[in-house]
Amino acid sequence: MKKTIIMALMAVASVSASAQQKQTIEIPSWLSNVKLSGYGMTQYQYSGQKDAESNSFNIRMARISLEGRIAGDFYWKTQIQFNGNTSTLGSSPRMVDLFAEWQKYEYFKVKIGQFKNPFTFENPMHPIDQGFMGYSQNVSKLAGFSDRAGEHASNGRDIGLQFQGDFLKNANGRNLLHYQIGVFNGQGTNTKDVDNQKNVIGGVWVMPVSGMRIGAFGWTGSYARKGTWTDEHDASYTADIQERSGVRKLSQNRYAFSFEYKQDGWTVRSEYIHSTGKAFAKSITNFNDANAKDCNLNAKIGDKAQGVYGLVIAPLAQLPKNSRIDVKARYDMYQPNGKSNMQRTQYEAGLNFHIGKRISILTEYALINDKTLAKHNYSMADAEVCFRF
Repeated sequence: MKKTIIMALMAVASVSASAQQKQTIEIPSWLSNVKLSGYGMTQYQYSGQKDAESNSFNIRMARISLEGRIAGDFYWKTQIQFNGNTSTLGSSPRMVDLFAEWQKYEYFKVKIGQFKNPFTFENPMHPIDQGFMGYSQNVSKLAGFSDRAGEHASNGRDIGLQFQGDFLKNANGRNLLHYQIGVFNGQGTNTKDVDNQKNVIGGVWVMPVSGMRIGAFGWTGSYARKGTWTDEHDASYTADIQERSGVRKLSQNRYAFSFEYKQDGWTVRSEYIHSTGKAFAKSITNFNDANAKDCNLNAKIGDKAQGVYGLVIAPLAQLPKNSRIDVKARYDMYQPNGKSNMQRTQYEAGLNFHIGKRISILTEYALINDKTLAKHNYSMADAEVCFRF
């Protein structure tokens, strides 16, 4: 009798284990590698510009992203910016990244989708790590953020195909040379090509010592719109006239020289950018409004622009639990017409407080000298509380 009961219990246990095994769901390896992350940047900013004074709290940026690997060799990422309203492209919720990259070889990687233009050191930097109240003026205007050509705000990104890699290792196994080159629509984020001419953008840099990069970048292509305009001979063009395409293409040719040294908590970086190419008179803020179809030119800024910045971020104090205080300063100059008569210069200084690895408080004061204003000089103050997850 006892033996019979034991055998019955073993049978029940076997059936129970079998049922439990059938209920187990095997998760695909690519899904188990998916990582969810994001960050937010809250802001208070004061501006003393005469007749345009302001002080306001703001959500500078809020993003969430998913990333992972497929089959070991493929890395993918998608990122959404969801702060702001839905009336203007500069602050509307929108997709900023969506790409996949084949990374089998360190010296030859292939990326396709929507991602950062391979132009300048500062453009691809995380906005919290960049450390100031905004990207430098020349990067903002000449790398696809709020581009001088009149393109909608694109966060330094475009849609295209890119090749990049690192090679030429030294005795310590550190690569000494990096290259990157890509072809892009030239129309900014979430937008198809208009003139069927692609932008070619690329750069190369050497890394002679640990922490140092010295680079050069180039950009050639165009930015185009389909709409109406009047040329210098008072001839009218419109997309509704069949004999004329209604597409106005503006050539864009740019180059940059860059230097950076980042070691032991110190960052020293400087970049010069030069641009040749005309600009549309009005920037696109909504594809449904008149500005999106206005193809008249901005005669005031002409066909040249240039700018340079130099910055230092230095450790001031190391605190417990991976916290620290940094002191920072930046000289930031931009000439929208390539001449000093429209020059805008920012002299900035401040402190950054990093509380662990997840929270940063960025503070700074800036003296602005803008020669396009009747009163050239005014002050700005900025404070931001940033977090990552």
